[in-house]
Amino acid sequence: MTTVTATETATRAPSVGTARTRVEGVEKVTGAARYAGEIPFTDLAHGWLALSTVARGRISALDTDAVLAMPGVLAVLDHRNALRLNTDFPSLLGMRPDPTCAVFQHDQVPHVGWPVALVVAETSEQAREAAESLVVHYEPEPHTTDFTAKTPDAYALDGVMPALTEKGDIEAELAASAVVLDAEYTTPEEHHNPMEPHAATAVWDEDRLEVVDSNQGATWVGGDLANFFSLDPAAVRVRSEHVGGGFGSKGVRAHQVAAAMAARVLGRPVRVVMTRRQMFTLAGHRSPTVQRIRLGADAEGRLRALEHRALSHTSTVYEFVEPSAGVARVMYDADAHRTENRVVRLDVPSPTFMRAPGEAPGSFALESALDELAVACGLDPIELRLRNDAERGPVSGLPFAGRRLADCFREGARRFGWADRDPRPGTRRDGRWLLGTGTAAASFQAGAAPSTATATAHPDGTFTVRIAAADIGTGARTALTLVAADALGVAPERVRVRIGDSAFGPAMIAGGSMGTRSWSWAVTIAAEELRERLALGADIPAEGITVRSDTTAAIGALAAAERHSFGAQFAEVAVDVGTGEVRVRRMLGIFAAGRIINPLTARNQFLGGMTWGISMALHEEALRDRASGGLVGADLAGYHVATHADVPRIEADWIEDPDPDDPVGIKGIGEIGIVGAAAAIANAVWHATGARHRDLPISPDRILTAGAPDA
Repeated sequence: MTTVTATETATRAPSVGTARTRVEGVEKVTGAARYAGEIPFTDLAHGWLALSTVARGRISALDTDAVLAMPGVLAVLDHRNALRLNTDFPSLLGMRPDPTCAVFQHDQVPHVGWPVALVVAETSEQAREAAESLVVHYEPEPHTTDFTAKTPDAYALDGVMPALTEKGDIEAELAASAVVLDAEYTTPEEHHNPMEPHAATAVWDEDRLEVVDSNQGATWVGGDLANFFSLDPAAVRVRSEHVGGGFGSKGVRAHQVAAAMAARVLGRPVRVVMTRRQMFTLAGHRSPTVQRIRLGADAEGRLRALEHRALSHTSTVYEFVEPSAGVARVMYDADAHRTENRVVRLDVPSPTFMRAPGEAPGSFALESALDELAVACGLDPIELRLRNDAERGPVSGLPFAGRRLADCFREGARRFGWADRDPRPGTRRDGRWLLGTGTAAASFQAGAAPSTATATAHPDGTFTVRIAAADIGTGARTALTLVAADALGVAPERVRVRIGDSAFGPAMIAGGSMGTRSWSWAVTIAAEELRERLALGADIPAEGITVRSDTTAAIGALAAAERHSFGAQFAEVAVDVGTGEVRVRRMLGIFAAGRIINPLTARNQFLGGMTWGISMALHEEALRDRASGGLVGADLAGYHVATHADVPRIEADWIEDPDPDDPVGIKGIGEIGIVGAAAAIANAVWHATGARHRDLPISPDRILTAGAPDA
């Protein structure tokens, strides 16, 4: 029997903070790691969703007889024969579930791409052919998908934060300001498209349901499925071992419910996989935004007034707000401070969380406005930000649990060569290219949510940690292995971490940059208690010794504070005003994001977010056809994202910033990499050309329209 010894613990170097390749890396590159759509099941049937082709109306008839006669077809489920579902329950964060998930409950169609039927067949090919052959008759109604700032039907909406915050007299402070900025910024509808499509397989055993799925939280999906089908939560098990990306899209979706419904009806396993095109309507998206920012500053550039008002759209069946004005509640203070998030209902699919919800579009507007204010004040953009660096929460008044934003700017400026920058726009050239540099601040919340975990010591000296975490490509499985190893006082090779199973007990989802922090907390408590038991000389039986943790009390006892990761983004661009081409030549991000568990995978996360910022600034734009209400180019050929050719030189690094209230010191890094990146690029484009772009993306036609600077 091998156990932890005092000598080993004292001499072993910490695992946390060392660069480690992914523990499942070999499985993934050799194809041994199986994703949700690849796991075999005996007697598996395949379902294919048929989606509406009208933007609003009702289903008057479905011609299912011809489809049922097609080879291999087993069933067609629609609103006439579907199981009745329970929809009256709170889901994640207390929000109601999106009615899109409660498939086939009525004949109403609220948007293009609404699920109208599920065709189930022996093979995927048979199911697809039959679903595409299904004729659905509609009674269309007038629809509107136009999103504008002047809509009369917008209203304030609380989401993950209050809709409105305000202090002081905005109008009075603006009137008393030496410099005033009043500008409107827009961002388009954007879509998260992880490499692995959404896929779920459902199996029933009497009144017990098991789902093998690709998701960001087995606890979340299992809980909602139990509610939809009126089951005891203990009767639902969701497994999601390997996930090929999520970005906020892989929560509870229509395909999981449809698979479970069909499996119940047919009495055999049923798998439903979304196509790439279906993901554009069924997996959520980031709403377009219109944001108005008003800033007032004194002669030294210190803010007297800050107003950030944001408008986004939501569907007619579900309320979801993109909280873009929330970023101003953290970044900068002013004597008068007002923020508001509003929505308008349109005949569009329901939006949802997308990497850095609120902060990504909100930072583009706010950080662009700060840049414009710096120019108006005759100040360097970094100096303006440092003069307005908040000492306490601008809205909450709470102290920050670490705020090293100024240090990020100073270190980034040194490494980027900011001191050599000529502040005048349009002065640097490289042949036909105009060159410019820009910067922006970044922040994202550093939260933690209650989670449970178990740690087991085995007689052979190895350990198993179980937690219902989700590794969506972030390297969370590897990070948890390192955290557990240090808490146990052993080498990582002696620790096996099992994740992605709701049977392991409730745990936080992979979202909000809270996953690894929440899970590490639970794993640390369980592992440390197990280590203490072993230190007392406990004998390890054949089944091992297991300790279970629950962080609910510990997280509830946290002192009130503003907890965030911070960062500074820098970009250099080259612009050809003759062709409209914009090239990002280099980017640098410096972050203060708590203790970094695994530098290798952490750097990948930062770089991934920054690369997405390039996409956001220059490429991403989902356009809706006014006549049909549907997206134009709902695929990765028509919806452009940054590729290797767009990213010649991009660097990310960090400064020390552990959270003293967290047992591991984590703050969270999954989303902050995208925050501020688009603004830094937009600010660099202004510096290159002298033309300010307040609308994303900064496409060639917009560059051409703006024209060249004066010679």
